[in-house]
Amino acid sequence: MIHPSDYRCMARALRLAQRGLYSTDPNPRVGCVIARDGEILGEGWHQRAGEAHAEVLAIKAAGDQTRGATAYVTLEPCNHQGRTPPCTEALIKAGVARVVMASNDPNPQANCGALQRLREAGIEVERGVMEAEALALNPGYVSRMTRSRPWVRIKMAASLDGRTAMASGQSKWISSAAAREDVQYWRARSSAILTGVGTVLADDPSLNVRLDGVERQPLRVVVDSHLSTPDSAKLFASTGGVLIVTTSDDKNYSERLRSAGAEVMLLPASTGGVDLAEMMAQLGQQQINEVMVEAGATLAGALLTANLVDELIVYLAPHLMGNQARGMFNLAALEQLGDRIALDIVDVRPVGRDWRIQAKVTRSVAKGG
Repeated sequence: MIHPSDYRCMARALRLAQRGLYSTDPNPRVGCVIARDGEILGEGWHQRAGEAHAEVLAIKAAGDQTRGATAYVTLEPCNHQGRTPPCTEALIKAGVARVVMASNDPNPQANCGALQRLREAGIEVERGVMEAEALALNPGYVSRMTRSRPWVRIKMAASLDGRTAMASGQSKWISSAAAREDVQYWRARSSAILTGVGTVLADDPSLNVRLDGVERQPLRVVVDSHLSTPDSAKLFASTGGVLIVTTSDDKNYSERLRSAGAEVMLLPASTGGVDLAEMMAQLGQQQINEVMVEAGATLAGALLTANLVDELIVYLAPHLMGNQARGMFNLAALEQLGDRIALDIVDVRPVGRDWRIQAKVTRSVAKGG
């Protein structure tokens, strides 16, 4: 039976889980609270892969008070031996009387028999408390486990008339300093930053996280069909891995890039270049949860056309750039209103002098029309 205090304790566990937003990758962000009659006795959150899980830290914080208490955990406790022992056994050993969890773990290895194991030990189990909020913390982890590919988020900075650069390619700076700082937080939570070789050649970006206190750098991924990424690119001068995805089997150039510090992934060619769906599947196999795309209209449009985009983060700046300036997405002409790519706007807020729009893709590009 669910009690009002269950929601208060789970809300606290979710706030704890958020503390791992930038550090737990590739593991999910998880929080745990140990409480009795709504009074919190101990709490913890998963901080880094390979380190103690949230349940273990909360049990340690509560000490002997765990016996007969309730454990609130945002994700189903693991029931397998990985880099750390199973959390189900830790909860049983601690003597908790009840476990309330927000959501099941979509990882088939992690959720193998967890609820049954707890119930066999005489522990009451409740699930589904604030499930949507818990899943929203881990879109990439859920996507990787259920679709075998990462959650893909495109970031764009545009003028109010939807332009991302002048016809000459000049784009610094469309958005404000506050918006550019905000982007750093989106980068920090991402497993990888994806761009195209055209952006590398035009802008020579570093694509790294520049925030105090953030230790983990995302993988930088460059879609480069014909291998033209220079080995002097700034990508190689900053910390964090670099992956070049190509269809070219030019071994000499590949070796140059490897010598500069890159990994080179050779994929089959598809219409227009790299097979983007296969690339995302390969990134999923490398435990990449969330991909943030910072690219031009060609790659952004190709990802949308391939139905590989889950979310858009758009910073709209308060100016107009004219109809000769470059647009946000290169998409094939749509003849019917019904062919539109539908979006669900989930958040709109001011960031400096700009407006940030967060939207989820709810209807894919029509195929075969």
